[in-house]
Amino acid sequence: MTKHILKHWARQFGAMAALATAALVSCTPASHAAPDYNQIGKQFSLVLQNAHFSRARFSLAMYEKFLDCYLQSVDPQHLYFTEADVNELRRKYASSFGDYLLAGETKTLAVELYTEFSTRALRHIAQAEKMLAEYAEALPAFDTNRTTPRSRRKLPRAANAAELNQAWRDMIDDMVLTELIRRENVARLAAEKGKPDPNANEIPVAEKLQARIKRLRNEVQEADTEDMVSTLLNSVALTYDPHSDYMGAREEQRFKDMIKASIVGIGAQLREDDDGSTRIEGIVKGGPAAKNGKLKLGDRIVAVDSSNNGNWTDIMYMSIDKVVDLIRGKKGVSVKLRVLEAESGEQKEVVIVRDEVPMSESLASAKIVDIHNPGEAPYRIGILTLPSFYIDLDSGDVRCASDVKKLLDRMNKEGVKGLVVDLRFNGGGSLDEVRKMVGFFTGAGPVVQVRDSRGHVERLTVSGRRRFNGDVVVITNRLSASASEIFAGAMADYGRAVVVGDESTFGKGTVQIPRSLADYMPYFSTREGCGMIKVTVQKFYRVNGASTQLKGVESDIVLPMSTAALPIGEAEQDYAMPYDEIAPAPHYVKNPRIARILPELRKLSAARVAADKDLQYSKWFIDYRRKITEENRDSLNKATRLAEDAALRARQKAHNEERKARYAKMAEEDARNLTVYRLTLKDVNAAKLPIASKDDDDKFMDSAEDPEAALEDKVDYPSNLDPILREALYIVRDMMKRP
Repeated sequence: MTKHILKHWARQFGAMAALATAALVSCTPASHAAPDYNQIGKQFSLVLQNAHFSRARFSLAMYEKFLDCYLQSVDPQHLYFTEADVNELRRKYASSFGDYLLAGETKTLAVELYTEFSTRALRHIAQAEKMLAEYAEALPAFDTNRTTPRSRRKLPRAANAAELNQAWRDMIDDMVLTELIRRENVARLAAEKGKPDPNANEIPVAEKLQARIKRLRNEVQEADTEDMVSTLLNSVALTYDPHSDYMGAREEQRFKDMIKASIVGIGAQLREDDDGSTRIEGIVKGGPAAKNGKLKLGDRIVAVDSSNNGNWTDIMYMSIDKVVDLIRGKKGVSVKLRVLEAESGEQKEVVIVRDEVPMSESLASAKIVDIHNPGEAPYRIGILTLPSFYIDLDSGDVRCASDVKKLLDRMNKEGVKGLVVDLRFNGGGSLDEVRKMVGFFTGAGPVVQVRDSRGHVERLTVSGRRRFNGDVVVITNRLSASASEIFAGAMADYGRAVVVGDESTFGKGTVQIPRSLADYMPYFSTREGCGMIKVTVQKFYRVNGASTQLKGVESDIVLPMSTAALPIGEAEQDYAMPYDEIAPAPHYVKNPRIARILPELRKLSAARVAADKDLQYSKWFIDYRRKITEENRDSLNKATRLAEDAALRARQKAHNEERKARYAKMAEEDARNLTVYRLTLKDVNAAKLPIASKDDDDKFMDSAEDPEAALEDKVDYPSNLDPILREALYIVRDMMKRP
């Protein structure tokens, strides 16, 4: 219920996290004044038909898909439209959807369809508000045997209004019951530890959920024309494939900031608060807010004056994206915030000058680990962590390949002989950057093949010498996509690395080119705020001829990772393009060494995994998550839910009790057997690399304390090396021992 309705890109700048799943080339800056949405829709439609890999033309069959995709995008959980509603909208729009766009009536269609959605959404939101008002008087007993789906995305829509009303009642009851159980668990934990209950002074359950529903209402009501048109055009693009889309001016800017791993703003992490305000959850060290010093963790923003000119915008219950858009702006321009202080609740006004804020957690970083074995020289192994293949699309000053080169050069200087490349959760980025990076390990030769809609195959190559010659392991998971799959696939095809992790990567094997729609507008039309279309123009293939589309890159050694439990990947996407193969690229030679030693590496790894309690816990969790995902049911009986929750907590408590003694012993062994050095981009020219600290990963930001998290019996894994990373290090060590 707290998810945004009009969202088709990850919330990079609300929670400072995102998945970038496109191979990128170039982009034109967007502006924001008086867009001609009718011409934008027309030119978008022409570009999409002529540039997309499929070359599919608009047709009556396509129009029906456009409408279905639109309804799914605004109602992904099937909570607003009944099957009867959908049939009525099909009769009205399914035969003419694309004609609106081609005839220059995009704005008309966008407003009409959004009105159909918002009318129904607000009606059901009002129903939810009424239910919660009744629950404010007395909460239900939750003693029936009713159940509710965890997800309705793949379930049939309600046949009629009565069925849909019941779905909303089930959902509200689930929200209430979940919050009740959460509070009881927190109170129990606090009592067990002799600490105050952090929820003791919290507002009543129904009132808290009413605030969440109010935010949802505002999100529906605050949509402007750009939002409506973006949702409409994006639904058209998505019927061509899951990675073609339209981005309006605001979203284009978010996208460009995401791919270059920095933003212009105040350097604060924001979170929606249940009272309707926006809470300061984190402050970037050295950022504008930190330097200003007046904004504190836990402060709540209630209004924003974007230009510091007295023009205030009330942001109570506003979506986090809209709040971020108000706070972000041009470098050197100040923004004024009206804030309620965390401690006193007193109101204050804070003026902060915007500046570039590098998101250092999104940049390449490294560690060097010395593994000491009795009677042997230390095995010096590097860890290269790359969250994305980032690039600054405007200036080109920020490039991940350049950063990785610096880190590899320092590793070579330090005598590193083996390397772990960690691409978990790396959703992709720049095709050119990944091409360069592969060359650091393979030397000159073909890296990836791309085929266009005419069947023309181009082999993208890299020149120059290797920058690292040692043994390599690449870690991937189900959320490693696009450019990550190019890198992992090329390293496997050349025999330069052992790929470990989930059974396979995400499975995105398509190339997108962002095109500014301003370049296609007629001479007499305004080019302001046109946004861009990101369109799939090619499919990419490994040098061995296989596509990564749908199948991804398979791991040589499969390890139990939590992402294995999630129903994610290209194959789960609607309208995914098919898998195919082409001929292998000439002039590449696969080193046979890894194929020769892989059976022994698998045997050694399997033995360690079987003996590793944490990895066995992961296996149990994967099976558990798969089971409940398949069942797709939550009980609305409180006793049943409490029993299920108690069983999980008991298992977790037992795991943590076992870990305490084992981790203490591991820490002692690590002190004798491991030395871990930090190597960030700031350290590459240091005279001596610092010893890594458990706080290194959080150094870029000061974060607000979570009083509930403080009650949990969390045990920190030793040496800041998670079990998967530790196993990858051991696999590299095994490789280094073998000719």
